[in-house]
Amino acid sequence: MILSHKKNKIALIGYRLSGGGSDKVMANLSVFFEKQGFEVHIIIVLDEVSFPYSGKLVNLGLLKNKNNGFFNKATRLKALRDYLKENKFDFIIDFRFRTKIIQELILSRLIYNAKTIFTVHSFLIDHYMPNNSWLTRLMYNHCFANAAITDEMKKLIETKHQLRNVVMIHNPVNLEEIEEKQQENITLDFDFIAAVGQYENDIKQFDKLIESYTKSDLAKKQIYLIIIGNGDETKLRKVMAEHNISDYVHLLGYQENPFKYISKAKFLVLSSKNEGFPNVILESLACKTPVISFDCDFGPRDIITSFENGILVENQNWQKLTETMNLFVSDENLYHYCKKNALKSIEPFLLEKIGNQWLNLMKAN
Repeated sequence: MILSHKKNKIALIGYRLSGGGSDKVMANLSVFFEKQGFEVHIIIVLDEVSFPYSGKLVNLGLLKNKNNGFFNKATRLKALRDYLKENKFDFIIDFRFRTKIIQELILSRLIYNAKTIFTVHSFLIDHYMPNNSWLTRLMYNHCFANAAITDEMKKLIETKHQLRNVVMIHNPVNLEEIEEKQQENITLDFDFIAAVGQYENDIKQFDKLIESYTKSDLAKKQIYLIIIGNGDETKLRKVMAEHNISDYVHLLGYQENPFKYISKAKFLVLSSKNEGFPNVILESLACKTPVISFDCDFGPRDIITSFENGILVENQNWQKLTETMNLFVSDENLYHYCKKNALKSIEPFLLEKIGNQWLNLMKAN
């Protein structure tokens, strides 16, 4: 128990409990906080729930109508205000994207009525803070803390916006959940590598990954590529058809349990333009599956040590990515060495250790 003998109440506010990396962090932390004796309330904006969580769920997405007009938004904002006022939380942690300036000013200055921690989960910090530094300081300099998930992100926020209250806490990985779920059987009867992520935008660059795969030796060695995630498949299927590789690339869509696939993959590939702190790398290593990743901003270089638990590739060097995939299937000694080190390498990011960093932050008042 922290801060006093009473049971502390904490509100975790996010868009949903499904899909995104920040949503997964929120779900994992709800499990940790409840085990520490907190009364946990999870407040979500969209009616999407698939991640395991602990505590009471407050689903404001159930109040959202198809039009999502002004009065409907005002109704949900009032419901949030009333709920926070009624419950008198000790802490609020906000995991959402925050791009609507007027709405966020109202939330940060008028509605959030407890010690508030705002999190930033992307290299693209303008998804969380206005480009205008005066507005950013108006919104966030008064709060309890702003939590960045890498040192580089922390420095970027401090340099750009001169915020005085930025801390760094990495994303956690819930090893207990992964160890249980990776045991589930799959129906794929071939060797494969995996890529994971939503592709409603171009950040993951799965179309270019497919092209890189076609230039590699993997298909000739009967090692397939599976892609797990949601998005418009049109571009990906076009690339597959152009390269006559459709038989070797499988789009599996969103999977509630990706770990059963990741654990059976030879390795995972991350080909993003940018990241925040990619949970999928931690989750892959937790499955004892090594990772090949671009050395993009931010995150991969904080987790991967080249030729120890995976390989970092020069950022956006697609030829080098292809060569590295070939290396991992040709050099068995290197591959098995990285695989052997995978699980041990995530010890600094385990939920218990990262959770205690959150407890220490909340004690520092």
